[in-house]
Amino acid sequence: MKRFLNVILFSILISSAYGQSQIASPQIVNYNSFDYKAGIQNWGIAQGKNGVLYFGNNEGLLSYDGSFWKKYQLPNLTIIRSLKIDLKGRIYVGGQDEIGYFFPNQNGTLQYHSLNNLVPLNDRKFADIWNVELINDEVFFRSVSTILHFKDGIVKIFKAKTQWQFMGKTSNLLFAQEIGRGLMVYDSGNWKPICEDKILKSEIIASIIDLGHDSLLVSTQKKGLFILKNGILTQKKTSVDETFFNDRIYCAIKVNENWLAFGTASAGVLIVNKDGKLIQSYSSREGLQKNYIRSAFIDKNKNLWLGLDDGIDMIAINSAIKHIDPDRNKQITSYAVQLFDNQLFIGASNGLFASPIDRTEKDLSLSKGEFKEIKNAKGQVWNLEEINNHLLIGHEDGFFVLNGDKADQIYYHPGTWLFQPVSNIFPSTDIIAGTYEGLRHIQYDNNKFVDLGKIPSLDESLRFMVFDPFVNAIWASHPYHGVFKIELDRDSRKVLRTTVYSSRHGLPSNLYNYVFYVKNRIVVAASNGIYEFDKSSNRFVPSSILNPALKGLSIQYLKEDKDGNVWFVTNKNVGVVDFHKPVGKRPFSIIYIPELKGKVVGGFEKIYPIDNENIFIGATKGVFHVNYKKYSESITKPGVLLDEVRLLGKVDSVIFGGYFLKDKGVSERQDLKSVINLPHTSNSLHFEYSSTLFEQRGNMEFAYQLEGFDKDWAVWSDKSEKEYTNLPPGSYTFKVKARNNLGNESEIASYKFTIEAAWYQNSWSYMLYIAAFSGLIYLIFIWQKKQHRKDQANLGYLHQLELDRTEKEIVRLKNEKLESEVNFKNKELSTMTMHLVQRGQVLAKIKEVISSIIKKHDISDSSTSFRQLLRLIREVDKSDEDWDQFTIHFTNVNADFFDILKAKYPDVTSNELKLCAYLKMNLSSKEIAQLMNITIKAVEVGRYRLRKKLHLQSDINLYDFLLQLSKGEPVK
Repeated sequence: MKRFLNVILFSILISSAYGQSQIASPQIVNYNSFDYKAGIQNWGIAQGKNGVLYFGNNEGLLSYDGSFWKKYQLPNLTIIRSLKIDLKGRIYVGGQDEIGYFFPNQNGTLQYHSLNNLVPLNDRKFADIWNVELINDEVFFRSVSTILHFKDGIVKIFKAKTQWQFMGKTSNLLFAQEIGRGLMVYDSGNWKPICEDKILKSEIIASIIDLGHDSLLVSTQKKGLFILKNGILTQKKTSVDETFFNDRIYCAIKVNENWLAFGTASAGVLIVNKDGKLIQSYSSREGLQKNYIRSAFIDKNKNLWLGLDDGIDMIAINSAIKHIDPDRNKQITSYAVQLFDNQLFIGASNGLFASPIDRTEKDLSLSKGEFKEIKNAKGQVWNLEEINNHLLIGHEDGFFVLNGDKADQIYYHPGTWLFQPVSNIFPSTDIIAGTYEGLRHIQYDNNKFVDLGKIPSLDESLRFMVFDPFVNAIWASHPYHGVFKIELDRDSRKVLRTTVYSSRHGLPSNLYNYVFYVKNRIVVAASNGIYEFDKSSNRFVPSSILNPALKGLSIQYLKEDKDGNVWFVTNKNVGVVDFHKPVGKRPFSIIYIPELKGKVVGGFEKIYPIDNENIFIGATKGVFHVNYKKYSESITKPGVLLDEVRLLGKVDSVIFGGYFLKDKGVSERQDLKSVINLPHTSNSLHFEYSSTLFEQRGNMEFAYQLEGFDKDWAVWSDKSEKEYTNLPPGSYTFKVKARNNLGNESEIASYKFTIEAAWYQNSWSYMLYIAAFSGLIYLIFIWQKKQHRKDQANLGYLHQLELDRTEKEIVRLKNEKLESEVNFKNKELSTMTMHLVQRGQVLAKIKEVISSIIKKHDISDSSTSFRQLLRLIREVDKSDEDWDQFTIHFTNVNADFFDILKAKYPDVTSNELKLCAYLKMNLSSKEIAQLMNITIKAVEVGRYRLRKKLHLQSDINLYDFLLQLSKGEPVK
């Protein structure tokens, strides 16, 4: 029960000591044992030249390069409680009954080298090593019973008469504390007393820090701080002595020339200046994982690293961005910030909070204070505005005015977004409020605000509003309903005219338009840039000042600071157009704050710039403070490390472990004399890289190039690894560089390697290939020569074949020509035959008609006219001119037909020759009768007589016989 009461009392003391801590906290990054995959407790901390951090852990040595954690264990798997790094890059450590150092092997991977073999055999049981210190080229390891001194390959032993309880170094002096003997200094191989004050004989020292002017600050675990000067010890008073006396100081470190950090066993870390005044304190309340601080370290970029009883934390105490949490018991969203009456007010989702501010601090985030809730302001506070030396509060429940530590309500309804005075002359007697239901008129009279009621106008919710004094008009906007110009009368109590501006007036869209007053002009932040009002055309046109910087961006918020820079929010990304930092031909630069990406309140953005060291930004959780001067002047050049190169698909395939060696020490660059040669089967590689700018790890981007394979650098990306597969043989150099969001680039880190060709791709193989190819060419030449001779021998034969083919082609063409001519003549003969047949038919018809006329009209045949006509027709029928012409054509087509027929059958008459010709043309008996001017019966008789003269049997077709006869074929 007594122990429980002591704990309660101690907690009260700590709370009272911390009651006035800093209002803002820098970025705190937590790393737990699941992140680094090792033991929970972390002891010593050190940093190499390349920026890599090392931690003594329960399970060995941890390294962290900003992207990757690695663990290295001692041979006996014991705890590493302390470590130091010498100029060669050797990392000296101590474990239980173990001392030695880690140093890279030939492929750049850390490897442990034990020094136990140098320790006298009887002294190798020295238990845990609690401190490791370096003085020049000498290394000291402290256990409770022994200090081991390593120099020039020899380990010397210093036994304690009682117990060694502390060992530490300042400048080039090494101190050690032995219980009962006090504080001693190492001098020329011996330990000499420097102070035998009874405090130092009994109280365990936690640290010794050089304050300059021959003064040392000695911190004890339980008795607070002391100044040691000229061997005299005096108590150092501080504002946190009660904490020091009731808690335990476990470690201490110098933060800068004026600040000291003290790690405690249960109160977290306290930062005190040289005068003993508490500057900052960090515990689990501010975001630490544990309050038990076992080790502390300041890295090259002034970040404070803490080794905890459970985990590792980093506090970016040098950061330009800090977080303010007005209500630590609840996660609140902040909508408004205002500095008023030396207090910082924050309007949040659950009320109004205020904290005193030390205006002597240029950076207000360093002010100490505690936020308290303002009475009668519970609910969502949308806006805070100082008007007429009063703090006006826009609230979901109406309009309030701050009155001391409470808020007085002026009207209850409707909810109020913001306030706009209609005069720049102090005091402004008339104020327009934008509310849930339009505009409301507020009058200031006799130091009081009076609600004059709603101004009859729009019934829109007007959250964006500015006053244009030149035309006595309110410009307002609604994200979904457009931009409004509301013109008021002189008393600002009546609306004269309301004009709605939309896409018809130059705006890119009717949606998502937000009106602001920037650079002495009315502007609208739209979906693709910034537009300003042009009075002459009564339209919105792209802003000549802001659109060159923000064109194409969807902007939701704009705010101009006192220096003329314009802060903006685009899709929850915060940035600033800095007109004091021109880039190239542009009179401005654009700087984004990626640390705040996604943390602002979408739709309710708020940026409150006081000056360039104090920019307050509302967030989903609390408020962020940005020291823009410090942020923009951050010229810290990021470092980049090539952490590891390994072969893909191989066991134990690390070919480079992150450390270059040269002259028996760790080097920043690769020794080109030791470039690795890889076999052709090892042509797929994985590269890992990182930056040791730990506080900006969220802002870092990397670009890489594999020289010999990539033509150009890859685009910037936040990825910290790259793979290449199936690389062809050749020499390569992998190069990587880093940059932060300010455009600061690192030096280039590079790693050169060679992939050897396969045995069938090396120079001897290529020589063999050339010889074989040459031989093959020679054989082909001989073969072609023989072939040429053979071809020459066959050339005559081929030529004759070609001539024969040509002659056959000529014959074929002649035959085709003859066939064409025969076809033509056949066609001509057929045409003439048909003509004769038709003529015969016509003449027969005429005779028939004449005969019928004579019979009908009883005209005598002896009539002279008809007799002459009939005689003429008969003469035409009997004329041989047509037959002669027919004979010519028939003979052209059927050469020698008549000659053959006459030769074989000489007794055939001329009329029978005619009949044969007509039969040869396969004419009918009727057609033959017409042509020969005889009857069909006479044709049949003629056919019969002809068959007898031709000696034809009855089964032989007369047409087929004549056809064979015309072709000269033997008649069957």
